[in-house]
Amino acid sequence: MPSFNLPPTDTYQAIARAARDRILILDGAMGTQIQTLGLDEEAYRGHGGHSCAIHSDHPQKGNNDLLILTQPQAVEDIHYAFAKAGADIVETNTFSSTTIAQADYAMEQAVFDLNAEGVRVARRAIDRATAEDGKPRWVAGAVGPTNRTASISPDVNDPGYRAVTFDDLRRAYGQQIRGLIAGGADLILIETIFDTLNAKAAIFAAFEAFSEHGKRLPIMISGTITDASGRTLSGQTPTAFWHSVRHARPFTVGLNCALGADAMRPHLAELASVADTLICAYPNAGLPNAFGQYDEQPEDTARKVEVFAREGLVNVVGGCCGTTPDHIRAIAEHVAAHSPRKIGEMADA
Repeated sequence: MPSFNLPPTDTYQAIARAARDRILILDGAMGTQIQTLGLDEEAYRGHGGHSCAIHSDHPQKGNNDLLILTQPQAVEDIHYAFAKAGADIVETNTFSSTTIAQADYAMEQAVFDLNAEGVRVARRAIDRATAEDGKPRWVAGAVGPTNRTASISPDVNDPGYRAVTFDDLRRAYGQQIRGLIAGGADLILIETIFDTLNAKAAIFAAFEAFSEHGKRLPIMISGTITDASGRTLSGQTPTAFWHSVRHARPFTVGLNCALGADAMRPHLAELASVADTLICAYPNAGLPNAFGQYDEQPEDTARKVEVFAREGLVNVVGGCCGTTPDHIRAIAEHVAAHSPRKIGEMADA
């Protein structure tokens, strides 16, 4: 059993101090920016110069995480654009960098390198930005939900069947998080949680890795409300979600993806009413149109996110699907005049 009572890193304290002073800004959607590059299969595979072997029989187009190794400058430039737009926290391009998710591309062997290099690429980007303006920034190692669920059967004829076990997830997340720590991540962001059991496996794996590291990195935990029911896919309300993960003493808890800011607001307010830690929200740029694209303009998204700040609901805000550096710049400008949400005690700050 890993220890949940480890000393925090020095960076943990620095981020906590910044969060006391102002609403922090998270970055926007990496996928949106990658799509604008129009990369083909050859570009995804790159031209050598990296250590991983890419399986010749499996197409790689769409494996955005692989670009960390094959197109690192392109990924770095996207991180840099978000940093210069106002992001205090930049997420690594590692949403699908687990053996479970990378199995779709036969790239399981690259997982450790994807995560370690993902942090280094993001670090280069924020170091460039900080060298220009002196503003401190941090790298959050992004841990996605995987493409499997531990709580729900994928077979309607066999409700007891599970495509993945808790230990499968724990091992996969553990490998990912060890790579993120090796690369020098400042925070761990467990995001887009549709199944809290998956998230609990990630939390357990994180603390196993922290025990080996000897220090506890701040954990950000972000769930996703999948539809108008106001629940996660595995059936939890925001209040139930909080009580399921509060044992991890997360630095932030919040919501992202699936919804635009308008639809997210009542669920965020419920979470803010029960959680005794910082609240983070990064909604989509509205809902996708018939072509899967996001039409909501930066000023529209920013005005809606500003409502979160005006009502005292948030400590960290950013953007998910469809949000560009322009969206993040507008959000940063709109929330700058508002104070962060007040709580009795920050999580171990």
